[in-house]
Amino acid sequence: MKTVTIYTSPMCPYCWRALSLLKKKNANFKEINVGMNPKLRAEMVDRAGGVTSVPQIFIGAHHIGGCDEMMALERGGRLDALLAK
Repeated sequence: MKTVTIYTSPMCPYCWRALSLLKKKNANFKEINVGMNPKLRAEMVDRAGGVTSVPQIFIGAHHIGGCDEMMALERGGRLDALLAK
């Protein structure tokens, strides 16, 4: 299973929802809290092509977007395949 990197911030319900799905899937993930760390937030924005909202989710090196995009992949039956590649 590929490692997922998820950039989050405290008190973000979309972050909680995305993390909940990753836990449900027993995905191997690394959570990076950017809430009070401008350096980590800048890293996230750079990796995400200028996107500033959280969460930002990467499966391996592939940027899939935020919570809504991950949920759409799940609904479409494509998330498991991305995690397994």
